[in-house]
Amino acid sequence: MQNHQIQTEFEKNRQIRKEAIASIVLYVAFFLWWYITGYGIAGTGTPETYTYVLGLPMWFFLSCVVGYVLFCIASVVVVKKVFKDFDLGEESPAAAAAPDEDPASGAATAEGGDLA
Repeated sequence: MQNHQIQTEFEKNRQIRKEAIASIVLYVAFFLWWYITGYGIAGTGTPETYTYVLGLPMWFFLSCVVGYVLFCIASVVVVKKVFKDFDLGEESPAAAAAPDEDPASGAATAEGGDLA
């Protein structure tokens, strides 16, 4: 695996976009899973005709219990494979050496005194 540091604004924006798309895809997939297993399996049956798993109707068990566990695992996999840890702030040498800024308050000062 290549350990490439994200440094430029273009690389940061590309990674942010990739993470956002992965998050949206995961959310849509979870919603489809929940909707299809919740409403698709339940159909028009009655509680007497339902198949039960651990005392829960199959449609509820699949949509709420299995779906939650499945997408928690999927979220961990996506975070490990797609997401990268990087600083969102700007890394410019000028920002590190701002002579007109008071380090104690973070407020800018004028030559010889406060702006206020």
